[in-house]
Amino acid sequence: MSETLQKYLPERAVESCFELIKTHGVHLKIVNHRVTRHGDYRKMPQGGHQITVNASLNKYRFLITLVHEIAHLVAFERFGRGIKPHGAEWKRTFQQLMLPFIRPEIFPSQLLPLIAQHFKNPKASSSTDTRLSVALQKFDPVDRTKSYVFELPMGSTFRLYNGKLFKKGKKRVKRYECIELATGKLYLFQPNAEVDFVRE
Repeated sequence: MSETLQKYLPERAVESCFELIKTHGVHLKIVNHRVTRHGDYRKMPQGGHQITVNASLNKYRFLITLVHEIAHLVAFERFGRGIKPHGAEWKRTFQQLMLPFIRPEIFPSQLLPLIAQHFKNPKASSSTDTRLSVALQKFDPVDRTKSYVFELPMGSTFRLYNGKLFKKGKKRVKRYECIELATGKLYLFQPNAEVDFVRE
């Protein structure tokens, strides 16, 4: 397992992550890319714990995602299954588990202040923290062909991974109003949602 983890994690995080996985009896599955999620946790019918993480993530996002999912397991075991999945108990657990990793030997210096800020009040997904998400994407291995919604000109058309077309509208407090062209329905998009810009 630790050899496998070396492919996906920052070198100095491998041993600690391996210990977390062993201590909490995690069955870790590294899976093909899923557009809708980076990872997930589920308690198995026989009582075991399964965590899946996307193989396509860069090593820093992989680490955050793995610890995020282990925090679900630990929070449920500590506080019971009645807690909210991303409530106060999970946030505290995630902060505690992540703290030993927020070090310059593990994360590059340009990510550390953004990660420290994020973990003051961690969100349900690191993708909803626009500054951190954009900074993390700079370490993605593939050439970037997609655009962020915030980069697109107002009124421009873009396509989602599922083929649906949208027109970008004005910004609300944090998200952008976008109209689905086929239905006329209004949707709100995170600024760092990755989309295909459609040149007219």
